[in-house]
Amino acid sequence: MNRRNFLWQSGGGLGGVALSALLADSIAGEDKETIGKGAALTRLHHEPKAKRIVQLFMSGAASHLDMWDHKPFLEKHHGEKSDFGEKVELFQNGHGPWMKSPWKFKPYGDSGKMLSDVVAPLGKHADDMAFVHNLVGKTGVHSQATYLQATGFQRPGFPGVGAWISYALGSLNENLPSFVVMPDKRGYASNGPKNWHSSFLPAEHQGTVVRPASKSPIPDLFPTNGDFITPQSSSEAIDLLSELNRRHLKQRKGDSRLEARIKSYEMAAGMQLTAPEAFDFSKEPAHIMKLYGLDHGKSSFDKNINPIEETDYFGRKCLAARRLMERGVRFIQIWSGNDNSFPRRNWDSHENIQRDHGPLSLGMANGAAALIEDLKQRDMLKDTLIMWTTEFGRMPSSQGGTGRDHNPFVFSNWFCGGGIKGGTTYGQSDQWGYKPLDRDNPTQVYDIHATLLHLLGINHEKLTVPHNGIQRRLTDVHGHVIKDLIS
Repeated sequence: MNRRNFLWQSGGGLGGVALSALLADSIAGEDKETIGKGAALTRLHHEPKAKRIVQLFMSGAASHLDMWDHKPFLEKHHGEKSDFGEKVELFQNGHGPWMKSPWKFKPYGDSGKMLSDVVAPLGKHADDMAFVHNLVGKTGVHSQATYLQATGFQRPGFPGVGAWISYALGSLNENLPSFVVMPDKRGYASNGPKNWHSSFLPAEHQGTVVRPASKSPIPDLFPTNGDFITPQSSSEAIDLLSELNRRHLKQRKGDSRLEARIKSYEMAAGMQLTAPEAFDFSKEPAHIMKLYGLDHGKSSFDKNINPIEETDYFGRKCLAARRLMERGVRFIQIWSGNDNSFPRRNWDSHENIQRDHGPLSLGMANGAAALIEDLKQRDMLKDTLIMWTTEFGRMPSSQGGTGRDHNPFVFSNWFCGGGIKGGTTYGQSDQWGYKPLDRDNPTQVYDIHATLLHLLGINHEKLTVPHNGIQRRLTDVHGHVIKDLIS
């Protein structure tokens, strides 16, 4: 007699109920550390390698040629007339001479990965990182290219990557959002909040903006100072509002906006207890503050862009990301650079690569290297995927002698942790860093998104939502998992 028959014969329906409960617990137990409350998926499609993701997004188009993609050709032919052997379409007027990077490249790690001096802090982790150097875009326009990387589509109206993941896997902490966004302190990137909108997914899955470098990381979480609002009156107001909202919701079933608003108030109540502690760095030991470059002792910074300030801004967000991930936040997006600022506070270095990319790159590298090391020492890197991207690259020819124009024809991404095969490079750009070496087989953003979903245990072709008569998915009708990147 097997266990199933024994239970049925011993207690009939009661035994069946008990068996069902046991089986349900067994199934849920397989994914209990990954699938959270409110998840669209009941089971993962396969064994995951990552539980959480940090995406580092460089807004304005960071130059692959000056950080990750070493080109001896440019060093040899620097200053000579650029000749691509074909017609070149540029965003502005970057048909100047070939231009080498203003920084030297050196090999790092057992893999011998060549990295620029301006990202040298990441050199110690070269054997944990995997690079993609043949990624292509579809446009040289910032807004469209940013949409493509952030949502998988070039136009507005589609959910951000983090919204898809929040929708699929749900929340691991009811008092914190599953999808958190940290914009640049100085402003939004192109498209602003549309990059992390939920669109046709339930509204609760849109990104929640937090600003760790500000006095109030989460705006309006607490009442303003004064005695007009007391804890008791605040609690009573929330109770009354909740009751009115639920009455309203009963009359408008199927509208996710109000339901999301109700959940946001419920989450806000929980966040009032949880969030302040998550953003309180005062208990972090001195060696951690030093690791992230937050021990500089400055209360203000120079007017001109500088490495100490950029390290502070980026490092503070990286430390906040680690603290949030420890508390169950699933997807965190860290943005560097704001839209079309002058003087430059973004990666759109048309005028002067050395002036702009120098401080931004070093600040980013300091923060990212600290995050990798911190996750390693906490045994979290193995199941945390770090992903670095930008909307497109920059040209190997110069613009105005010291800048570089847009290059959507090839650029770089890198990954670290969470099931990634470190010390590897997938795909190459050509000798100039202008287009993929193998033009017939480039990497596209759909492949990147398919791979990160795969690492989370999700088949990108099966995560779909019906919208306007179409089964929509993050990867549209494209995408292949890059198996060479997976350990």
